[in-house]
Amino acid sequence: MPRGDKSSYTDKQKRQVKHIEEGYLEQGLSKEEATRRAWATENKISGGGRKSGSGRKRH
Repeated sequence: MPRGDKSSYTDKQKRQVKHIEEGYLEQGLSKEEATRRAWATENKISGGGRKSGSGRKRH
């Protein structure tokens, strides 16, 4: 998977990124920076893209 590919994210994660991005835009960040920070925030919250498997560690 190439860097920046968002196909492994769930629809819920993508929706959350949009809401996070809107918050950053309201703070006056550029669209590019808001998008970058929104994905970084989502990765921190969810641990990255779609995960599967019984007994996966949760924080």
